Amino acid sequence: MSRLGVLVNPTAGHGRGASSGPEVLGLLGRSGHEILDLSGHDAADALGRVRGALWELDAVIAVGGDGMAHLGVNAVASTTTPLGLVPVGSGNDLARNLGLAVHDVSRAVADVLTALDHPPRLLDVIGTQVHVPGGETETDETALEWTACVLSAGFDAAVNHRANSFRWPRGGGRYVRGVLGELASFRPYGYRITIDGTTRELPATLVALANATSFGGGMRIAPDARPDDGLIDVVIGHAMGRAALLRLFPRVYSGRHVTSDKVEIVRAREVVLEALPGHPAPPPVYADGELLGSLPIRARIRPAGLHLLSP
Repeated sequence: MSRLGVLVNPTAGHGRGASSGPEVLGLLGRSGHEILDLSGHDAADALGRVRGALWELDAVIAVGGDGMAHLGVNAVASTTTPLGLVPVGSGNDLARNLGLAVHDVSRAVADVLTALDHPPRLLDVIGTQVHVPGGETETDETALEWTACVLSAGFDAAVNHRANSFRWPRGGGRYVRGVLGELASFRPYGYRITIDGTTRELPATLVALANATSFGGGMRIAPDARPDDGLIDVVIGHAMGRAALLRLFPRVYSGRHVTSDKVEIVRAREVVLEALPGHPAPPPVYADGELLGSLPIRARIRPAGLHLLSP
């Protein structure tokens, strides 16, 4: 018998998590394993609960979308405690990248239970030190975060940040509104990028660090990225005007943007990303759809840093 810590996001998938959570807990409970519901009042509370109980857990199960998967990854990354996913959110990019059952609670739980009897799948994870601005009387700090899919500090992150401030419309309409809002005032951002010790300074539209192919609900930002090759795919969208960006951006969903001469992909083990003085400042940093902080960031791949319960 194993002791399983379960995290549930009831708001995932426009409320789908509220009904899926009890179903998952019921299925796991009937499996004969000991179940600890560690869901918190918010993400920080849940993360604290699971980290506090990690020493006594045999696995952590995250029920929700990419936000809950990101929380689960940050709870167990760089430990030997495996993570299981029951994907019921809207995007589910991590689960789709890994070929897991999506929006099928019974199958997802069955896969997790089967995987408990086998060695976990070993995946890379991106460890990042992210700049977290303090208040007026606070000093700036850096926080350690783990990213399983994609970290971005470019146009897509700016759109995400703007869309998160909207109360209407619901669903994907907020993202479209965010794109239009960002395009209205867009100018390429200034970056200083150090890739495995080599520094470049350049204006760019987008810089993303990818450990997997897609993010943002299916945007195939790095079509050839693999989560177990020990490398980060650094995607650089070079400087372009609004018209060119409007033509190129929709091609990210199919991955065809990589054929453009405006897009460059470099593989790396360590990346330092900073704002370049004298140029428009890059937007806040997002990872797996979650706001992390602002530049500068230092990112390093941790090979086999995540143990996943996978069929």
